[in-house]
Amino acid sequence: MNNNKGFNWFFPILIAAVLLFFFTNMNSDSSTNSLDEEGFYQMLQQGKIQDVMIYKDTEKADVFLTKAAKTELANKQVAKDKSPFSTFDFAPKPDYTLSFGDLQLFLEKFDKIKQENPAIVTKKDYGVGKNPMTELLFTAVFWIAIMALFYFVIFRKMMGGGGGGPGGQIFSIGKSRAKLFDEKEKVQVTFKDVAGLEGAKEEVQEVVDFLKNSEKYTKLGGKIPKGVLLVGPPGTGKTLLAKAVAGEAKVPFFSLSGSDFVEMFVGVGASRVRDLFAQAKAKSPAIIFIDEIDAIGRARGKGNFTGGNDERENTLNQLLTEMDGFGTDTNVIVMAATNRADILDKALMRAGRFDRSIYVDLPELHERKEIFNVHLAKIKLDENIDREFLAKQTPGFSGADIANVCNEAALIAARNGHESVNKQDFLDAVDRIIGGLEKKNKAIKPSEKRRVAYHEAGHATISWLVEHAAPLLKVTIVPRGRSLGAAWYLPEERQLTTTEQMYDELCATLGGRAAEQTIFGNISTGALSDLERVTKQAQAMVTIYGLNDKIGNISYYDSSGQSEYSFGKPYSEQTAKMIDEEISKIIETQYQRALDILAANKDKLDALANKLLEKEVIFREDLEEIFGKRAWDPELTERPVSNTQDSENDSPETILGPETNTQL
Repeated sequence: MNNNKGFNWFFPILIAAVLLFFFTNMNSDSSTNSLDEEGFYQMLQQGKIQDVMIYKDTEKADVFLTKAAKTELANKQVAKDKSPFSTFDFAPKPDYTLSFGDLQLFLEKFDKIKQENPAIVTKKDYGVGKNPMTELLFTAVFWIAIMALFYFVIFRKMMGGGGGGPGGQIFSIGKSRAKLFDEKEKVQVTFKDVAGLEGAKEEVQEVVDFLKNSEKYTKLGGKIPKGVLLVGPPGTGKTLLAKAVAGEAKVPFFSLSGSDFVEMFVGVGASRVRDLFAQAKAKSPAIIFIDEIDAIGRARGKGNFTGGNDERENTLNQLLTEMDGFGTDTNVIVMAATNRADILDKALMRAGRFDRSIYVDLPELHERKEIFNVHLAKIKLDENIDREFLAKQTPGFSGADIANVCNEAALIAARNGHESVNKQDFLDAVDRIIGGLEKKNKAIKPSEKRRVAYHEAGHATISWLVEHAAPLLKVTIVPRGRSLGAAWYLPEERQLTTTEQMYDELCATLGGRAAEQTIFGNISTGALSDLERVTKQAQAMVTIYGLNDKIGNISYYDSSGQSEYSFGKPYSEQTAKMIDEEISKIIETQYQRALDILAANKDKLDALANKLLEKEVIFREDLEEIFGKRAWDPELTERPVSNTQDSENDSPETILGPETNTQL
């Protein structure tokens, strides 16, 4: 694997420093003056010597002068240039070095001179002679440690490329950070490991086949696609699909994230793009996968109020040139993934760059079953586990959500001491993920608990009695997460929603507040999430879907994302006033409808609320016992409990998750 680190300057610098050190130390002896015995005795008699360090084993001594003698010496002589390394000497340097003959004679004469001149205060000390090689080795180790510290701190840490990877040194900051998977580093994921996504797999499998058998297509005049863009909600398997392509293609695969191009230094992003494509062309045919491409592919000119040079735009311009410019006839395919395709630059999305845009949607019922089969293979399951039942329990769940459900179920089973993961563990896992952790010990006043019970019973009553609302089949007043009560719905997995269906859903959502008004004669703050939901849904009916008679068949929704950066509204003030009036009218009409339904069924509302206070959790059977079976939904008894309410797939106002009763 070629990391493209560039030339490493550390070792040449280290060798030069060591050589310089040895050179200066070999000449260090010349910086100290030599002194003969006669000169020493003369200076001793004059009282110029402060101290003498005698080395018996070498017949040498270091002579240190007094301050006055040092000053006199400095005035008479010009000091020699000192090495910069002398700054780091750990002992004071002697003024002279003395070589004497016989030690006994030298000491006798030294003591005789001191006796004759009592004013002399010169001291004599004894020491072990220095070993030049030992001292040299110690200083060399010291400087090697200094250079190593300089290398690791300055070159690696400050440049942010720790670990020695690409871009880890200042000389390779513009190198690509892509991780290469080739014959040495194979990816184990294949299309067999990707459950569902039949349409997406068929599209990318053709790309893999083109790389393997290019002659099959080129002989008919076909050209290799330049780019494949994977678009879809988070957790649907876009990155997993790219890994499967890497495992199936058997060609060099470069993987990196869009943020890997972003750097604080000007020009680095464009340099990394050039280096990435240069590596890919050298190993052609190859695949480049850029995850979260919206980090560099955002539309140019938006949100840039400074008018200055934008490094991100320079990076995008270089990417556009590399994907479709002069000299781009090599077999390099660019795959990219994003969940924000609406903000990508139009030049990036045109044919010739990203020729194919593959939408990876949330899995359907049969696809969720396949995903469960993949994740349950590693879990010790109870014999009675029905995978189709689990798939029906998780409408609107992505592949990542299903993986989380399986893992959470295993954790719950282990926490409860089960030998295997059973059906109830999976139901508890779904409740845990959607509603949050149960807080059975949370203290709630009896009056508040009664209000919460009637609130949830109001939702259950309306959703059971209106035709198009998703029937609320499980209700609890046990606090979960931030909510005091939660309700689970059984949604109909539909692709289109009519006006009547949306009206019924609004009425059911307002059933909680309507029940409080009906029973207590006042309302509380517990309907916060309900009001937020109905407001968004009514606003979507009027301004997006064109489901309002007064506003007409007009939609102000901008799928291109251009309105995100606009300060104005696409309608006049008069129309805005009309929109506000129609939204309020829709909500208040359905609220009054909910009040009428609950007033007509007040006895059943009381019975349901009392049962909820008694059991804290009620199910479909309890609803059927009070209300009877729904006349327009005869197959309900064979359909399982679910936990989401889904308005319309792929719409701006999709609603996922349980209804919650939040107290402010």
